[in-house]
Formats: sequence, C-alpha cells, structure tokens
Amino acid sequence: MPEYNCNTFKALTFFDITHEFSNSKRTPRTYLEECLNQITSKDGEIKAFVTSQPETARKLADESTKRWANGQQLSAIDGLPIGIKDLLETRDMPTEMGCEAYEGYFPGNDNAMVSALRDAGAVIVGKTVTAELGGSHPGPTKNPFDLDRTPGGSSSGSAAAVAARMLPVAIGSQVAGSIIRPAGYCGNFALKPSQGGLHRGERQTTSMSTHGPHAGSIEDMWLVAIEIAKRTGGDPNFTGLQGPSKLPTSIKPGRLIFLETEGWDIVDNKTKEAFLRLLSQFENNGVTIVKRSMSELVEQLEQKVSHAGDIANSITGWENHWTYRNLVNKSPNKVSQRLKDSLAIAEAMTPEDYSKNLLLREYAREAHKRVSTLADGMITLSCPGPAPIWNADDDKSHLVKRPTGDPAFNFATSILGAPCVTIPMLSVGNLPVGIQIVGQREQDYFATQLAKWTYENISPVSVT
Repeated sequence: MPEYNCNTFKALTFFDITHEFSNSKRTPRTYLEECLNQITSKDGEIKAFVTSQPETARKLADESTKRWANGQQLSAIDGLPIGIKDLLETRDMPTEMGCEAYEGYFPGNDNAMVSALRDAGAVIVGKTVTAELGGSHPGPTKNPFDLDRTPGGSSSGSAAAVAARMLPVAIGSQVAGSIIRPAGYCGNFALKPSQGGLHRGERQTTSMSTHGPHAGSIEDMWLVAIEIAKRTGGDPNFTGLQGPSKLPTSIKPGRLIFLETEGWDIVDNKTKEAFLRLLSQFENNGVTIVKRSMSELVEQLEQKVSHAGDIANSITGWENHWTYRNLVNKSPNKVSQRLKDSLAIAEAMTPEDYSKNLLLREYAREAHKRVSTLADGMITLSCPGPAPIWNADDDKSHLVKRPTGDPAFNFATSILGAPCVTIPMLSVGNLPVGIQIVGQREQDYFATQLAKWTYENISPVSVT
C-alpha cells in the first residue's frame, strides 16, 4: 500500500478536467473507463463496493459524452462517476444496508439524492459499503493506505473509493460521525451539510441524519452538493442548502474558534503536535485563533458539548429502537451483537430520558449561536489521529468498542446540526488525518469558502 503524504498525494478530480470534454481531448466515457480500470485493479483488496453496474455506467457515460459534444450538458457534474452509500435506495440495484437481514432487498426506488444525481447527468457506478445499518458494526472495507486499518464508518466504502482514486466523488451519510471521520482517515474532502440541508428521501427516521459527498477536491464536493440541493431542496421543514452553482471562491477568516470537544483529551501526541503546528500557521497569516481560555462564550459552548457523545447516542438510539426491535424479532440471527447491545441500551431509556437529551441538544445549539459574534467559524480535528488497526473481534464475547474509530470530534457538530467541511491537511505516521472547518447553521457555502482558503494558503503538516 502507498504511504500517505498530505503534501504529495493527488486525489482523482473531475471539475478541472471537464474543459477537455468540450474539445474532445477526453470524454465522460474515457474518464469513466479510467475509474473502472482502477476499481478492477484495487477493489479486490480494498472492498469499497457492494455492487457495481459497469455496463449501465458506460451507457450513461456515452449519453453524457454526446451532451458535452453538443454543448447540452445537464449540469456541472454531467458525466461525473459517483458511488452511492448502500443505505440509500437505488431503483436499479439492491439496498442491503450492510445487514444480513436485508440481503437481496430490492425496493426499486430512488432516494431523493440519487434521483437528483441522475437528473444532473451524473454516472452512478455502484453501491459502496456501509457499516451495518449505518451503525458501528463494520463491513469488509479496508483503508487504502494501510489494509490493516479501518477506513472509518459508517461511510467506509465511499471514503475508501475516493481515497483509492476509484472515483472522484461518493455519497456518504452521518448521524454521529459517519461522513467526517472516514473522510479524515482516508484523506478526502467532505461536506456534512447543515441539518436538513439535503433532502434525505426515505431516511427521515433519525433527527440528526445527514447526507453529503466525499470528494477528491473541495470543488467537486461543493458542485455535487449544490446540484443535488437545486433539485431536492432540504428535508421537510428545513431550508435547503444555499449557495451559487459555481466553483466556490475562497475567503480568509479573521478569527476562528478552536473547538476542543470531548475529543482533545484522547488525541495522540503526534497528532496534537501536527494540529498545533497548523494552528500556528493561521496565526502567522493574521488569523486569530480563539481558545476556550480566551472567551466565556467559548467555554460555555465547550461545556455544553462535553458530553455530546452521550447526547447523540441516546437520541439516536431512542429514535431507532422500534425499527431495530422489529428487525431483531424478525431476523435474530441476521443482525450483529453490536446492534443488539445498542438496542438493549435504548430500550432501557424512558421518554423522559429522550426529552432530557433533546433539551441538552438545544442548550448546545443556543451556545453555538452565541459564539457567532466572536469568529467566522470554528476549527478542530476530524478524527483523534490516524485510523486505528482493525481486523476482527478477537473475542466475540468482548467486542471492540469502536471498531471503525472514535467519533469524539464529530459528536459535537452532529448535535449542533452545523455544517462541517473536512480537508486533508495532516499526515501522521504516513497516514491521513483531517481537520474540519465548522460554520453556523445554513452557512454551508461560507464554511466551504473558509475551507478553500485554508487549503490554498495553509501548508499541510506531516509528522512521522
């Protein structure tokens, strides 16, 4: 496996080669073939895909090639090869959700996001691996930079497919940390939109679920997100993602809050060193880094999110437990022990427990609003360090607690419902570690602009 260096690794991109489609130096079909060749070469060991449809993809790419030749492309992402996390329904492929109980499940529907991508001319190549039902029980996917390590979860296949240069973009989803953490482990760009910013279609059960793109560039990330939003809007009762349908411009932040979250205490020393060196570059570029010791409002926010993991897990567990109970009753031998364990915790809750956690989440969101006057956004790590080693549970009676890595840096922004952009700025021990720029609710484009400035003006940091 190739060692990762954040200064030299070059991901697969789409936006910067589409000019070749217009002059026929390249076509959507030839670009797709490059992706398919990489999938054939790499996916046997990485296992990012559950299923793929190369012949259907070729047909779609041929149609896109004709549109580009005639100047009639449907959008900026017409011809873009893309993968869909196998939690989202697709009318032409099974949706098995990483769960044996759903093996062969073929609903015959398109998720709202999938429908939007088809309408925009994107080429859906296949379904990418998810952890079981988007939870913590891992699938077979390996980290492309070290096959002994997890790619993160639950959007494991999407993150790995982009990291392995199989695709320029793949769709993930997040309730706690399932977009941002695997992107951080795999050196991707990724957007977790403001809560409700991209319509989730059939996946409305959990109040903190979001969908968003993993990508090889911040430009592809934004273009995919906004083209979806133009066609789906947001979830019911939510304003959809806002912003221009063009490449994002960069904006230099004046002030950024360093948000420690509950994750800072578990970060290894090398990752801390790399991140603090990165923060010093912001300061050298005239950006003020606001720490909790410098502001009572920031300290209040830190306190409100200090148990964000407990809040997130309790809310999500309660909201899912009827569905999981029915599934366990119906197929007890086709769900993992991890799911059964989480179900037992949720079933021990009461409605009063759920209400209490909703209130704690609202307090955190109010504290987040109050810091909006202090800075342009917040900055923190995407993950506590490089992806951990994961092969399997050695002892089935003592399951590894977090086999896809620790979401400690993701719980806070998930309960806040805030937009996050992760960017590949660190390599620690020759493995990726991402950082995230966090905005206020419905400021996804502004957070993307801050992230773009960061990537263009702050030098990546490598610590071996």
